[in-house]
Amino acid sequence: MVMNLTISKSQFKPKALEYFRMVEEKQIQLVVTDFGKPVVDIVPHKAKKTDPLAVFRGKLIKYEDPFEPVGLEDWEALK
Repeated sequence: MVMNLTISKSQFKPKALEYFRMVEEKQIQLVVTDFGKPVVDIVPHKAKKTDPLAVFRGKLIKYEDPFEPVGLEDWEALK
């Protein structure tokens, strides 16, 4: 459960780094207000868990004789 904390801009400005640490450590949501109206939400970052090899899936078209030497025409094509 994410807890909300609401503060005014004037409270936030002198202690911004302290509030950032609090959001990170306690995993809370911080709402900054201007004249009582919410203007900014500060929330902890949630990293996406992805498989680093997923970008390569389905990309390999042909893989024959991986240990055979590369032909000269193949080297020329790579220049």
